[in-house]
Amino acid sequence: MTCKQVQQVFPEIEQPDLQEIQAACEAIKEDYRLRPVELKQVASGYRFQVRKELSRWVSRLFEEKPPKYSRALLETLAIIAYRQPATRGDIEDIRGVGVSSSIIHTLLEREWIRVVAHKEVPGRPALYGTTKQFLDYFNITSLNELPTLQEIQELDLSLDTTQQPMQVKSEEQETTEQIAKTTVEQFSETAEQITETIGQTAKTVARLSTTTE
Repeated sequence: MTCKQVQQVFPEIEQPDLQEIQAACEAIKEDYRLRPVELKQVASGYRFQVRKELSRWVSRLFEEKPPKYSRALLETLAIIAYRQPATRGDIEDIRGVGVSSSIIHTLLEREWIRVVAHKEVPGRPALYGTTKQFLDYFNITSLNELPTLQEIQELDLSLDTTQQPMQVKSEEQETTEQIAKTTVEQFSETAEQITETIGQTAKTVARLSTTTE
């Protein structure tokens, strides 16, 4: 719930100021600081949730396994997150292959992306952007909390300096290995697979941006 939604729970003549509600939420967050459950602010408001470090234990109570997503879907999501608003053509230019309609449909169905506008060019293709549900899933409040392209590039460089290559590798092999190694810790543990791909795709976007400049 947002502070505004909390305010509307009270009768109109008894509604506290939004600043008072915000202060109360912060006090509750502090009160729960050492408890297994925390009050967390995400894009759509405040919510009580199990702390990240305890999530693997709580997840054992649920038989349903988290869904697995294809590499193509995760790359598409990453490109939209870092280059939004982006058209389907933009995504295909970066990935170098076509984007399946089923991928866009899945992302729209999960409400991770939405159509924010239409580009004023022939055909007026849809421009896609991420949603509050996307931010909530990754346990963040805004896109500013995503790791920057520079941070991801620096992470990649630090990994490269620790490697001792055994043989000359093709660019495709190196890219595949980088995807497997890239881990961006700022994201939720439950989104580990998506986090890994977002990091790799962000590096691709950064390289393309540098080339364009």
